[in-house]
Amino acid sequence: MTQVSVIIPNYKKLPLMKNLPAIIKASLGAEIIVVDDASPDDAVTYLKTNFPKVKVISNTTNQRFAVSCNIGVKAASGKIIVLLNSDVAPKPGFLAPLLAHFSDPKVFAASCLEIQRHEGKEKFSGRNRCQFKRGFLIHSAAPVVAGNNCWATGGSSAFDRQKYLQLGGMDRLYAPAYWEDIDLSWRAREKFGWQILFEPKSQVFHNHETTNVSVFGQRQMELMALRNQFLFVWKNIRGSRLLQHLLWLPYHFVFTAYRTRGLFIISFFQALWRNIK
Repeated sequence: MTQVSVIIPNYKKLPLMKNLPAIIKASLGAEIIVVDDASPDDAVTYLKTNFPKVKVISNTTNQRFAVSCNIGVKAASGKIIVLLNSDVAPKPGFLAPLLAHFSDPKVFAASCLEIQRHEGKEKFSGRNRCQFKRGFLIHSAAPVVAGNNCWATGGSSAFDRQKYLQLGGMDRLYAPAYWEDIDLSWRAREKFGWQILFEPKSQVFHNHETTNVSVFGQRQMELMALRNQFLFVWKNIRGSRLLQHLLWLPYHFVFTAYRTRGLFIISFFQALWRNIK
């Protein structure tokens, strides 16, 4: 089997402790790396005591998602790296379908089918599509069948490590969160013509027990997502699409600002400030 490194950026002991046994079971033969992002609890001690075969990297200060992923990728020994959120539990056998795609040198990444259980029902996701509309890149869910993907989610996807490093990894411009994985996939496709795929046979349970809501609050999360939409466009979009973006701004300053209760305007100035710092 191609050497694989499973990388898990982590903050706080839970939910990782609930999912790590399933990750280990489904990743036999793979290197497993947990990048602990300065957890305020005893996560690192617990990991070293109870999972001695797991490689633990401890950030001395909180670096957030993108930087933690990049640290893990640089430390990995595998040719293929798999990024898993701490709230993800893969099904046994999830690796093989992902790895099969990397025999093609044009493949940059392959995403898993994510299963979310709620009130006895299962919701499937992981495949997505994008379109440039009203001056922004708009992303939405796509039918969960094998094929191309707009981006490989940083929470449950495999990447060619060398290509990831060649791109410089995820951009900390978007810190603390959102759009890092979209930006990474966009650069892979636009700069090098590499492929981003979706593999429905590779399945994981994603319980979305994210720490972002508890750390930032819902309003701040919405602001970050809106701000990073601006940053993505200003960084990556050129030509007629950038002109469209500028021409649509007056519309957004009125109607989108109203729909978002003013958050759109605040996010614009936040993005502007970050761009000129």
